[in-house]
Amino acid sequence: MKMSDELVYLGVLAASIPIGFLFRYLSPPVKQGAALLLGLFIAITHLENIHAINVQHAPALSLSWTFVYLLFFRLVTWLVFRLRPLLCTVSTQREEGSELFAKSPVIGGLSQEPTLYDILSYSYCYVGIMTVSPFFRFQTYVDWLQQPSPQTLPGRVPCLQRLKLVPVYGALFLTVNYVFPLAYVRTEEFLDQNFFFRFFYMIVVFFVFRMRFYAAWCGAEAGCISAGLGCYPEKALSKPGGGPTVNYNPGPAEESYDFKTIQNIDCYNTDFCVKVRHGMRYWNMTVQWWLHHYIYPNAPFKAYTLRAGWTMFISAYWHGLHAGYYLSFLTIPLCIAAESAMEASVRAKLGPGGQNIFDWIHWFLKMRAYDYMCMGFVLLKASDTINYWTSIYFTMHIIAICCIIVGRVLKGGKRDGRRVDKRNEVRERTRTSRRKNWSKNGLNRKDEVDFIWTF
Repeated sequence: MKMSDELVYLGVLAASIPIGFLFRYLSPPVKQGAALLLGLFIAITHLENIHAINVQHAPALSLSWTFVYLLFFRLVTWLVFRLRPLLCTVSTQREEGSELFAKSPVIGGLSQEPTLYDILSYSYCYVGIMTVSPFFRFQTYVDWLQQPSPQTLPGRVPCLQRLKLVPVYGALFLTVNYVFPLAYVRTEEFLDQNFFFRFFYMIVVFFVFRMRFYAAWCGAEAGCISAGLGCYPEKALSKPGGGPTVNYNPGPAEESYDFKTIQNIDCYNTDFCVKVRHGMRYWNMTVQWWLHHYIYPNAPFKAYTLRAGWTMFISAYWHGLHAGYYLSFLTIPLCIAAESAMEASVRAKLGPGGQNIFDWIHWFLKMRAYDYMCMGFVLLKASDTINYWTSIYFTMHIIAICCIIVGRVLKGGKRDGRRVDKRNEVRERTRTSRRKNWSKNGLNRKDEVDFIWTF
């Protein structure tokens, strides 16, 4: 993304915050219509696609084409990502009986059957388009529209709390990106540098990558918070993306609220969690919920590693067709298999002190694995990615393969892999059974479905 695009996106995020506070003063019907109109305006005027036809030569044709082009292709995109959960839920509740829509919604269900206008309003709600992330469910959107007293809900304090480190992230992004530009990796001069410099470069590139998304996603969350989207009582035990996990009754005005439903990034745990699989839990959290809830369970494989690989493939496809996405995402299952093998064959046999040392080494390698995979994500082209990985001798691939071999030799990784596969199979069957029971009976109990990746 060019720096000019970064500034445009920053401006959009900044504008979404005061706009959100204004939406708190609108009635539900007006809020729904205004959010739709603003979202459509943003979609139609998106600068990336306005260059389709020369406006000077065919202004009327340009306007018509741009409108139809953007409306169609953006609608297809949102149907895949945002409407799949909605359509699946509606289908399930119809199978169980339409009267369920009239009851208090079961966890993960809907309080009303959406109309076409509701679907379009949800798909093109300005919050989702202006902030890009986080993902939110249709029921979260309905709850937002029907908030009884949105002005009394917390807004300014949690918004400022989420924004307080954004200037730091932004300054670090601009500074380090200027000193260590990504374009340098593609030059012959870079390949003439020594191995340690080339290896170090991926560390700073991933640092720049993290700072950029930390700033963007914290700003996006602030845009949601200002509008009151995803605000639920703490007793609802909300999860990122999924929303409340227990049935609840709105309490008094002084009740404590949180915005965990739209939390998309946990910056501290992203950096300092130990495992590759745990790192995924804290990055793009609402989208991880979507992948885990709708892609992973429906993978055409039973083996855990293959299901994880399938999910990563879908995630790569969602990002685009650049080969670098696939090279990066499909390296994740290899890293997960490596850490599982070493945990079962080495860590499990160590004492507390040894496990502490193991965890520090594990954390270091986890960060290097993400540094390594990030290069494919930012270089995009297969040739550029492979050229860089070749320049550091495919270090992380080799380390991962060696860890798997060591685990198999010590006869720990294979058994652990089978055990994990079986445990995940049992867990999926249990979840399916519980969801059916909840849909049928509307039980008031904690939703034990793990909305976050459980690799």
